Amino acid sequence: MKIIKKILWLILIVLLISQFFRPDKNAGDLASIDAFLAETNPPEDVKLILKESCNDCHSDVTRYPWYNNITPINYWLAGHIKHGKGHFNMSKWEGNSTKRKDHKFEELIEMVEDKTMPLNSYTWTHKEAKLNDEQRKAVIDWAKQVRLKYSLEPKPE
Repeated sequence: MKIIKKILWLILIVLLISQFFRPDKNAGDLASIDAFLAETNPPEDVKLILKESCNDCHSDVTRYPWYNNITPINYWLAGHIKHGKGHFNMSKWEGNSTKRKDHKFEELIEMVEDKTMPLNSYTWTHKEAKLNDEQRKAVIDWAKQVRLKYSLEPKPE
């Protein structure tokens, strides 16, 4: 019994000390997605969907929940954000080629159709981010229009 008590104390001390170490926050501003919005021209309903369901993990603009102040949860969230931005980052849109942008929208369509985005782990705590069929259709229709625009652009030789 003494060994279990010592282990529990050790775990408690480690958790308390870990609260002083935190990952960097994803602290950008809304201006970082202006180029993406200007280029892709989403309708107002899709802009709202992007804000509620996508920005936190796919841009430099993240609204952190209260539980982000708890280590190790904040590291878990930081990992999700880093992973999401690695796949699709609206804040770093300008530096991509037309071919890459088109591919990102192809993936976006696929993941929204398959209902793998937004992630279930995100919608559990952000109920407003869960997309209904009408919202999915709006995002997919917009994304297909953007892909059509990219397909019509002249290809570099």
